[in-house]
Amino acid sequence: MLTDPAFIRRLDSLYLLARKVLGGSLQADRKSVQKGSGTTFADYAEYYFGADYRAIDWRVYGRFESLVIKLFELEEDATIYLLLDSSRSMETKFLYARKLAAALGYIALRNLDRLAVYAMADTLEPLLDACRGGAKTLQFLRALERADTFGGDTQFNACTRLFQARHRRRGLVIVVSDFLFPGGFDEGLHYLQFNKHEVYCLQVQDRRDTQCDWKGDVELECVETGRRRRVTVSPSDARRYHQAVLDWNDRLRSCCARCGIGLTSTSTEPPFESVIQDMLRRGGLVA
Repeated sequence: MLTDPAFIRRLDSLYLLARKVLGGSLQADRKSVQKGSGTTFADYAEYYFGADYRAIDWRVYGRFESLVIKLFELEEDATIYLLLDSSRSMETKFLYARKLAAALGYIALRNLDRLAVYAMADTLEPLLDACRGGAKTLQFLRALERADTFGGDTQFNACTRLFQARHRRRGLVIVVSDFLFPGGFDEGLHYLQFNKHEVYCLQVQDRRDTQCDWKGDVELECVETGRRRRVTVSPSDARRYHQAVLDWNDRLRSCCARCGIGLTSTSTEPPFESVIQDMLRRGGLVA
């Protein structure tokens, strides 16, 4: 499935597109706030004993008889964190979500970025420890292929805290989910940003998330908790359900826009390549 040669060729085509439009990187700007011996000039500093004499700007010395050294911006290796919603509410969308995650992780590894992948439900489970390099792509794809849904209600806020406890290194956190979290998403997204991560939301929903096709007396069972309830669904109830999901998704869009978080929302209908291609052509994983 995710390790088939034909599927990997599709991923390779996406990586080539990323190289063409983004130089291979999923992030538009990876400059560090630190100063060092990079390639892009940032500032001057007074010469001090032990400084690299090769950094002395002799033209400034010739004009002002003052020894200064040039500082340059450091280019940081990107660290990509994938948080894949693996709760049972994702079952009908899980293969599609894993294909999207596979594409993003494949591009990151081929670009020599550091990658770590977690499954997220009522707790956080590692799928791939932090690694880098194209040689890790098969291990990464196998981990995604073996992944299955688990747990109860998605505890997104708690999972972000578990994630931060394990990873102090700042990076780009990509959350792949339907974002239908019982406890909401605002707190978790704000917490990631508070800890200086860049955040990108990739929302995947299908028709069963947005439409209610039940009519009359039905017994519903929660796929995450197993709780059951008998209800009577009228046409007006179905319309209210549809509107409630629209309002929830509008809240997600507003939250991301307000906080400068990138967001892509998709159904499972378009080919996964189309979603990734559109993200890349719009500038990568940026707000």
